[in-house]
Amino acid sequence: MKRVVLAMSGGVDSSVAAHLLQKQGYEVIGLFMRSGVDPIENQQTGDCEVLPVLRTEQPVKSNKQGCCSATDAADARRVADRLDIPFYALDFHDQFDRIMDYFADEYLSGRTPNPCVVCNNWLKFGKLWEYAQQVGADFIATGHYARLQFSQQRNKEYQLLRARDHDKDQSYVLFGIPRTLLKRILFPMGEYRKPEIREMASSLNLPVATKPDSQEICFVQSGSYADFVRQRRSMDGRKGEIVDTEGRCLGYHDGIENFTVGQRKGIRIALGVPHYVTEIDSEKNRVVIGKREDLARKKIALHRVSWLDQPVHDSCELDVQIRYRHVAAPAIVTTERDGHADVLFEQSQFGVAPGQAAVFYDGDQVVGGGWIR
Repeated sequence: MKRVVLAMSGGVDSSVAAHLLQKQGYEVIGLFMRSGVDPIENQQTGDCEVLPVLRTEQPVKSNKQGCCSATDAADARRVADRLDIPFYALDFHDQFDRIMDYFADEYLSGRTPNPCVVCNNWLKFGKLWEYAQQVGADFIATGHYARLQFSQQRNKEYQLLRARDHDKDQSYVLFGIPRTLLKRILFPMGEYRKPEIREMASSLNLPVATKPDSQEICFVQSGSYADFVRQRRSMDGRKGEIVDTEGRCLGYHDGIENFTVGQRKGIRIALGVPHYVTEIDSEKNRVVIGKREDLARKKIALHRVSWLDQPVHDSCELDVQIRYRHVAAPAIVTTERDGHADVLFEQSQFGVAPGQAAVFYDGDQVVGGGWIR
């Protein structure tokens, strides 16, 4: 029997994933990856000498529906008990400091961070496979909505595809997974739609069947993102100018960490017509605002480009998705040396934010992606 280590978040998707893997004949080990900020005390138990186990008996309540909290750990343990699978919770709090530093520094640099992509790249899949090897597992699995397909034509490699349910598709946040790891990953959710998963959870009497989907960044448990940045960097907002696209001062802001490109609400300047944040200049500590047409971008530059398929060495036509909920748009991707690339869209895109990921698709297949400069 093949052994798989499943990342259990305490949500309905990864819980049903455990059942589906069991149904497919796998020996499932549940693993909760504790990466939030509420403290949980470590303890060793006799369940497994290899993995440090966390106490989850006293969940910490939060007014936000995030993930990776002590409450989620307790939910995951209850599901594991219900399905009769081994369960372990690992404390990644120290390693997760790197993610929180990245988040704060990106905002203070005038960029819009994407901690979910970075967490997948830096921690979740790498650490998940690291621990899977320690327990002799053949595969790792998560509750992400995505699919994998074996290709005879492409050097007998695996390809990452969008989920059948495009409304729930999460392949965008997975583009940075190491290409060599794809053959070791299972995505049980990829062929299902969310209502089917809810119905399955109810039929199995899983305690998380009606639990809401996580909507928040796990380490921002109270207040705003800007509050978190200021607390993380022990600072007060640094006041600066709000200017129009011609550089004329229209007012003042309380810190660039309060803004992202494309933002409309919260500018607090009445100009008669809607205005949006079009640029954040961290060096001059100012926020540039303009009309919607000022957000239009036909060409973007990327860095730290990675590939899940054969790398493009010149130019090719691909669909490019610039945000999680963005509809991928046709473009010409031209690669440069040192992991850089230029993207030229057929039609202008709105709300292009430096710091976000741009992911390349060939139909449903994730080809690669990079980070907007």
